[in-house]
Amino acid sequence: MTTVIAKGSKPADQLPLFDRLPAEHLLDMHVELQPAQLISTPVGIRLTFITNGGVIEGPRLNGKILPGGGDWMLVGSDQIGRVDVRATLQTHDGALIHYETRGVIKVPADGLARLAAGEVLPFDETYVRTTPKFETADDRYLWLNEIVAVGYNILSPDHIDYRIYQLL
Repeated sequence: MTTVIAKGSKPADQLPLFDRLPAEHLLDMHVELQPAQLISTPVGIRLTFITNGGVIEGPRLNGKILPGGGDWMLVGSDQIGRVDVRATLQTHDGALIHYETRGVIKVPADGLARLAAGEVLPFDETYVRTTPKFETADDRYLWLNEIVAVGYNILSPDHIDYRIYQLL
């Protein structure tokens, strides 16, 4: 199929213009974390969270998060957390999937103290957005290698919940 561009138009004129991106729910992820390891460095505060495990549930993907992954977050002088997560997912039928996500976390000024006190930070008080990637060679899940996904997150002291959408 060849796309013909009308004379006087730009190639970008072919692109859709959305006020909301088309997406569908891919999965929810519930991750149990060990207490954070705080490390002050010249570039900011590093917070290392090691995963104890967790559950993935969704319309097309179900299973668990294996222990040992984690988040190696960096909080800069601007108080923005830069997420750097890696984990191994195991589907209900035994497939292994490498999971990675990057993103940003912005919490209220008292957010870290509230987390330390055991409080769950409400979604509407935070900005936590991630861009998950999946990698696998399992034929049943090859489609995951080809998708673009976004995640919304809720922060708890020893737990994080993701709702992940596939952009269409």
